[in-house]
Amino acid sequence: MRNVTAAVMASTLALATLTCQAASVSTNDKWLASEDIVKRNSVQSQMFDGIHLTEQQRQQMRDLMQQARHDSPPVSVREMETMHNLVTAEHFDETAVRAQAEKMAQEQVARQVEMAKVRNQMYRLLTPEQQAVLNDKHQQRMSQFRELMDLQKMSSLQAVSSHSTRSTQ
Repeated sequence: MRNVTAAVMASTLALATLTCQAASVSTNDKWLASEDIVKRNSVQSQMFDGIHLTEQQRQQMRDLMQQARHDSPPVSVREMETMHNLVTAEHFDETAVRAQAEKMAQEQVARQVEMAKVRNQMYRLLTPEQQAVLNDKHQQRMSQFRELMDLQKMSSLQAVSSHSTRSTQ
């Protein structure tokens, strides 16, 4: 339960931060600034790194992102406040926290589905050669991610091992 709550809170906070930052940047005159904010805050934003896009493709992708900003469900500050109130309540109500976490998770799923739809539309704008580059880069990132996960597992196992060794001495 704690993991679900922590994951929901972290993803909601990250998305809220990204949304606030993106909203403060004018997309018409400062597209690059907006793009930089997204790149700093999202692993998925690296989707098109290293792919040389034509100006027409860039404009079509900007148009898709602009439309997505208008169509995507907003992050609910009220829901975040509700969760905060539940977490800081004098008496912990697991049922209420679970219900709130599930509600927030459903909202997050809706946002992720909308972004996946936009990314799919962007992917379809690419030439077969660009798609191949994108797929290669994805495989490289996945390999790096797997290596990182393996390192974290080993580190975690070592920590548990050294903790159990110390407690038996």
